[in-house]
Amino acid sequence: MPRKVTAHAPLTRCTMAFVLAGGRGSRLLELTDKRVKPAVYFGCKSRIIDFALSNALNSGIRHIAVATQYKAHSLIRHLQRGWNFFRHERNESFDILPASQRVSEMMWYEGTADAVYQNLDIIESYGPEYIVILAGDHIYKMDYEIMLQQHVSQGADVTVGCIEVPRGEASGFGVMAVDDEDRIISFLEKPKDPPGMPDKPEMALASMGIYVFTTRFLLDQLRRDAADPGSSRDFGKDLIPYLVTHGKAVAHRFTSSCVRSSNEAEAYWRDAGTLDAYWAANIDLTEATPGLDLYDTSWPIWTYSEITPPAKLIPDEAGRGEAVNAILSGGCIISGATVRRSLLFTGTRVHPGAHLEDAVVLPGVEIARSAHLTKVIVDRGVRIPEGLVVGEDPDLDLQRFRRTESGICLITQPMIAQLEREGV
Repeated sequence: MPRKVTAHAPLTRCTMAFVLAGGRGSRLLELTDKRVKPAVYFGCKSRIIDFALSNALNSGIRHIAVATQYKAHSLIRHLQRGWNFFRHERNESFDILPASQRVSEMMWYEGTADAVYQNLDIIESYGPEYIVILAGDHIYKMDYEIMLQQHVSQGADVTVGCIEVPRGEASGFGVMAVDDEDRIISFLEKPKDPPGMPDKPEMALASMGIYVFTTRFLLDQLRRDAADPGSSRDFGKDLIPYLVTHGKAVAHRFTSSCVRSSNEAEAYWRDAGTLDAYWAANIDLTEATPGLDLYDTSWPIWTYSEITPPAKLIPDEAGRGEAVNAILSGGCIISGATVRRSLLFTGTRVHPGAHLEDAVVLPGVEIARSAHLTKVIVDRGVRIPEGLVVGEDPDLDLQRFRRTESGICLITQPMIAQLEREGV
């Protein structure tokens, strides 16, 4: 989707992006044992947080802050390696803000709003006119300049990014009820009966966790909220409902600002917050024309690019070995093995006779001879033993690994170690 051209300087030039990246991601189970959800790998090269950060950078925002909290080492290391090109002399900044008890020695970040409140002095030091609050754990492409323009033109106190969701699927979201001009008249957290949209009664407007404020107004509201002993210090639970009642809160529809290449038929947004959703979002990328175009050079997804040799596919003595509908990252070697409809992240080695189908394999995995893996997520650094079969016997898979109701198996190194201790 082409960007809107305006006569004035882009609003993103005087905007700061504040990314909330402290969520545990507990629904991803063992996949987030050592990393928070924003640091989870995605799409063969990236981490989930790279999408929000790339959107900010591509939109023209040059002041970015990332608030971290739980199990942050992997995320911080990625940010330091992949996002360290901002330069102060170009009026740019990139701040990593761990929960460091700056306000009180007894307080970590108590909620999403508190994560911003505890860093007010840092925000004020840059003096942005506007601030965009972003969730760091969603996969999408969006031009924040368009949302900023709507915020200013409508004179809103807060503008909330929203996606259209079928009403029957909206109960897991914060849902907006809006009038004919998209002014929010109520904000309902995970309602049993989500309200429909005025123009599309069968659809509901669900919050994306994206909020635009004038900075001065937001800081005043954060101070007010911090002084309220009954507040849980959260944007979705406290600040936004308060502004719906006492201010002007406006919904911004994602379809107005989503970025699409000519290969993307629909607006793409995913919350890969469960094993099933994470697996599906990755596997979808192997389609000939996936819903998300990662090859769109006009809106690149920036990330840390390791220096690796190219991927290599070689047959065995009998000439066997193939990769079909597969995405292979640098440093992968597939030797006499079959890989179908799968993603192999950096440095994966697949040995002769192995068979992978519908597999999401994270970096540094080694898959031994004759292993057969179907509908799996293999965590980083796992050593799959020779002849292991996963995806053919549901009961056996459930005993050995983390298996979802739809049949996706998560394999981690501790699970493999347990098998080896049992002599299986």
